[in-house]
Amino acid sequence: MRNILVVVAFFVATAMSAQVYTGKGDQKFNIGADFQSGATGIQATYDYGIGENISFGLTAGYALGLSDDIDANFGERALIRARFNANIGSVLNIDPNFDIFPGLGFSNKNFGGHLGMRYFFSDGFGLFTEAQVPFAQYKTENLTPAEEIYNQFNVSLGMSFNF
Repeated sequence: MRNILVVVAFFVATAMSAQVYTGKGDQKFNIGADFQSGATGIQATYDYGIGENISFGLTAGYALGLSDDIDANFGERALIRARFNANIGSVLNIDPNFDIFPGLGFSNKNFGGHLGMRYFFSDGFGLFTEAQVPFAQYKTENLTPAEEIYNQFNVSLGMSFNF
């Protein structure tokens, strides 16, 4: 319930101003917390615009807090993902400071998808949220609780910066 309230507060707070995605050459850096069943962590993302509505990027994440019943090593806690985004904020024309970016990603854990949103309050600072879900896991047998880290639905919230 608390996570839902945080997401609602984020969208209610997004009533201000700045250009979000400018196309080819655009660079974004996101850093924030991620939440999933049994773990919370930190996530950083870098995206680079290669076209009017297309960007590629990298994501790194690490699960810092685990449920008491999960014993995970570094490899099970860590995530690295190459990603593709379709930046469609300008297509939907909601607000020049708001971007929606569905995308796909290949990670050390799975092949999956994400849906994210950014809102910039100035030319350099904004907030983001992103939901990620695996489509195909590399390990297909039953996963241990430690192997499920970043191999399940997760949500990230944090700050976004323009370069």
